[in-house]
Amino acid sequence: MGKLAQTVAYGARTLLVRGDFDDCLRLVRESSEKLGVYLANSLNPFRIEGQKTIMFELLQQLAWESPDWVALPAGNLGNTSAFGKALREAQALGLITRIPRLLSVQASGAAPFAHDFADNFAKRTSVRAETIATAIRIGDPASWDRAVSAIRFTNGVVTSVSDEQIMQAKQVIDASGVGCEPASAASVAGVRELVARGIIAPHERVIAMLTGHILKDPEKLLNTNDAHGHVAANAPIEIDATLSAVERVLQTATKA
Repeated sequence: MGKLAQTVAYGARTLLVRGDFDDCLRLVRESSEKLGVYLANSLNPFRIEGQKTIMFELLQQLAWESPDWVALPAGNLGNTSAFGKALREAQALGLITRIPRLLSVQASGAAPFAHDFADNFAKRTSVRAETIATAIRIGDPASWDRAVSAIRFTNGVVTSVSDEQIMQAKQVIDASGVGCEPASAASVAGVRELVARGIIAPHERVIAMLTGHILKDPEKLLNTNDAHGHVAANAPIEIDATLSAVERVLQTATKA
């Protein structure tokens, strides 16, 4: 558990898997194939279509005047893929005449995509992820191929920032009155990094996406006891990272 614990939503309850995000993704894929569980991860094309609307709404709010950059946290790369798809379609529909550059920002302890970008995407790598930014603590992004296409189409950049840089950016964001989770702050940290490196010019207009609010923290689910020490009714169900463990929980729920 602890730093390696990840959660999977299951009805009104939560499964707490002894493993990381990549273990969880493997489990839900196996569960979808063998147990009839519906997969709502960004591997699902309908999920990408939903995420795509974020970019359309952003462009609409800017009166279809594209910014120079759109920065976003990068973990499983679903948003990077969806944003690239949205920009292709917006251009094809004549809604925009200029494509903003995507800036996908990873935590340095979970940065396989940034590593691949530095190598011109010659090959796909994976890592054992470790970062304070739990939502992007992903070592083997599922949407790698589509994200590569999005970065190439937008002449985008992939970079990584340290946990310290992420938390410094989070302090700035929180101080402005907008509470965000650490992973969201990676987008702002990435913008600051590219400005310091001279890649983003001072006059350029940049949108930094915040993808999760301040309460999005799986570790908080571990503290489920009430004031009298009683375990809450919706406490997480802790399981090993095995398909048989998921199946046992599903069978128990069916009998309840």
